[in-house]
Amino acid sequence: MASPKRFIAGAVCPRCAEMDKIMMFTTDDGEQVRECVACGFTDAMSDTEQPANPELETRVNKRKNEDDHTVKQVVFFKSSADDGE
Repeated sequence: MASPKRFIAGAVCPRCAEMDKIMMFTTDDGEQVRECVACGFTDAMSDTEQPANPELETRVNKRKNEDDHTVKQVVFFKSSADDGE
């Protein structure tokens, strides 16, 4: 059964480079299809294929999160003007 067409937030069209114009849906054959509503670009990928990067590139997943989420100590220094003299 075909899935409903849905827009992929942040996806960029490989042909026209428009952002947020890509729709994705699954056909009755089990192929995942992406389609640009701005320029008409279409691309299909079957479930049997093993692509190198199966996820669509978006502004969210192409950014590397290098934060190690450790707590860092903050040190405050008093200037001599704050001594109240």
